[in-house]
Amino acid sequence: MMKITKTVNGSSLCLVLEGRLDTVSAPDLEVTIGGSVNGMKELIIDMQALDDLSSAGLRVLLSAQRIMNKQGIMRIIHVNDIVMETFEAAGFADILHIEK
Repeated sequence: MMKITKTVNGSSLCLVLEGRLDTVSAPDLEVTIGGSVNGMKELIIDMQALDDLSSAGLRVLLSAQRIMNKQGIMRIIHVNDIVMETFEAAGFADILHIEK
């Protein structure tokens, strides 16, 4: 189960994720991103309250990165050690803009 809190500030979109980003919740995030990033210059994904990240979640984040590369920047912030290990193990730490 994951909760997504969306905040728009001008051309910046912030999504705060709480819970688990896995095969069950990844489609919800994909729909939220797809329906919200049009015209945005910055996408911020706040993972402070994220407990777990699966490969399905990684796929959604990679897809969002591709979209934002064309129109601005995507930053992933407040990444905890558990989620950071997943990013590093998958080789995503070098692909995504991650701030601990």
